[in-house]
Amino acid sequence: MIDIKMWGRALEQMPKLSYSEWQLLDPVAKWLIACRASVLFMTFTAAALGGLMAWRAGHFQWDLWLATVLGLLFAHATNNLLNDYTDSRRGIDKDNYYRNQYGVHVLEDGLMSERQFWRYVGVTAGLALLIGGWLVFHRAGLTLDLMLAGAFFVLFYTWPLKYYGLGEPAVLLVWGPLMVGGTYYVLAGSWSADVAWLSVVFALGPTTVLFGKHTDKLQADKDKGVNTLPVIIGERSARLSIGAMICAQYILCIALVLAGSFHWPLLLVLLNLPRLPAVFRVLGSGKPQAPPAAFPATVWPLWFSAHAFSHTRRFTSLFLAGVLLDTLVY
Repeated sequence: MIDIKMWGRALEQMPKLSYSEWQLLDPVAKWLIACRASVLFMTFTAAALGGLMAWRAGHFQWDLWLATVLGLLFAHATNNLLNDYTDSRRGIDKDNYYRNQYGVHVLEDGLMSERQFWRYVGVTAGLALLIGGWLVFHRAGLTLDLMLAGAFFVLFYTWPLKYYGLGEPAVLLVWGPLMVGGTYYVLAGSWSADVAWLSVVFALGPTTVLFGKHTDKLQADKDKGVNTLPVIIGERSARLSIGAMICAQYILCIALVLAGSFHWPLLLVLLNLPRLPAVFRVLGSGKPQAPPAAFPATVWPLWFSAHAFSHTRRFTSLFLAGVLLDTLVY
């Protein structure tokens, strides 16, 4: 039976389910949960930003944009599935590891056999490749190179990049120049300095979320030999890095307006400034031993990443609204 309500729940959060509850789900709901669809909104907004900039430049095409969106979403979903598989096979996700605590892990929780899991991977990756091939066929130039670069990060983000402090820089590159800039390139057939800078502003958001997650599980990663960047630089430096990246988003928006690349609508992001003191208070101290009373129990043990995620959602909404209004008015 199709459960639309569960689709919405899976797109909003990473639900925990029992085996009996899992068996009642339809295939789409299972896929959404297995591939952690709640984080795919960041990929959609990256493609939306690239498409908006192409529209601004007079190069927008619906068919190419929709294909790019779907290709990126399926590629991101493939990466999430492979991430779980790799960490499960390497023994990282065992013994109630962080990944198992804040959401369903279909392999570690015994909800899927490896054979069933690889069917999901095959269909998801197959769709990403088919759409990518269609785009390469219709758009020459660097489209193939962009597709190959994306495939590299899909396959090798979890290992070895994440294990050697390169996962966080990879996310900044992927969600910025590769996704935003790549979407623009597929539509416009060229690069743009303004799009490149705008992509960095956007990509800092997903990077803070990942940085926060790796800070949340710093000790667990250290114990298992996963040397993420927070493990390498230490918790205090990691918390300071998250705060610095958040500040950089606002500073870059102001700089782009002062440079004349964009106009006052981009400064809509400043409406989010009153919320920053609360975020910085969280980043200014260590993670609490237990979730505060008002903190959602379903989100714990995520803490720094949860606050970074909340900030990214609000900032990105204002950011996209600012770019859209700037495009419409000017």
